[in-house]
Amino acid sequence: MKRSLLAAGVLAVLPLLADAQAQNKADAKAKASIEAFTDANKAGADYQIQGEYVTEDNARRRYGIQVVAEGDGKLAMRALRGGLPGEGWDGSTEYKFTGKTTDGKVKFEGDVATGEIGGGTITATLRDSGETVRFKRIVRRSPTEGLKPPPGAVVLFDGASADAFDKGKVENGLLSTMAPGGINSKQTFGDCTAHVEFRTPFMPRATGQARGNSGVYLQGRYEVQVLDSFGLAGKNNECGGIYELSDPIVNMCYPPLQWQTYDIEYVAAKFDPAGKKINDAVITVKHNGVLVQDHVALKRDTRAAPVKEGPTKGPLHLQNHGNPVHYRNVWVVEKQ
Repeated sequence: MKRSLLAAGVLAVLPLLADAQAQNKADAKAKASIEAFTDANKAGADYQIQGEYVTEDNARRRYGIQVVAEGDGKLAMRALRGGLPGEGWDGSTEYKFTGKTTDGKVKFEGDVATGEIGGGTITATLRDSGETVRFKRIVRRSPTEGLKPPPGAVVLFDGASADAFDKGKVENGLLSTMAPGGINSKQTFGDCTAHVEFRTPFMPRATGQARGNSGVYLQGRYEVQVLDSFGLAGKNNECGGIYELSDPIVNMCYPPLQWQTYDIEYVAAKFDPAGKKINDAVITVKHNGVLVQDHVALKRDTRAAPVKEGPTKGPLHLQNHGNPVHYRNVWVVEKQ
């Protein structure tokens, strides 16, 4: 009788073990499929197509196009009237397209045009007129990339050492945040100006918050989101947003594996002697040289902030969200 009960118990457990093993294999397969490329030379054909394209044939046909890789040869595209974000786009008019690589050829279609991509050129045929319009791929660079710290700045990372950060690590001359809980500057700050340069990985199969996620936290309290949100609408949980608090004025996110900059002016919250907040913190952010947050009052600290809102100074915190986002040329000027 006891042997029969034991056998029955084993038989009952076997399907559960099989299900668990199958789920583990599925999870491993899903994780493996979301590759994170940090080297453009190894990123594949989709990366060479993804990016920004422009034409200036005439004022009527001036558009900027953003091409976003979605993995396995699939592409999402949007054409922006007036030019690229921060360089002429009117902020509202856009046309969307889908593309696919088949037999080595990249073709796309949408309501207003069809066409092909190859050799760094988009050739679009307009449906209404049959006119052909060509766009050339460009790589933009932030006007503040490589900005040198002014006299009196606290240099937190210059490529030589990560000693200014708790748990900081240097990888090929770049600063990695891939430590449990992210990394904090050892020095703390109040009102300040901060310059940060960052590079998101190329993760074509990932979406949303799983695509090149990190964050820059002023005083460890308020997050300026870092994310590969290239080609998206521009929300508070995307690049240039103050997480859950404020959408960027414009989505200035460059494609992944391109260096980007944040130039931040920050005024800390003020508290009375009893510890009651009497003034919100205020932040102004330029993303790749373009104003995306303009004197925004921060009503509370960011969810998951390592330092709770309060009257004390706090560190510059760089978030680890499980993606290999890298930083360089990080410095802060504290205001007296």
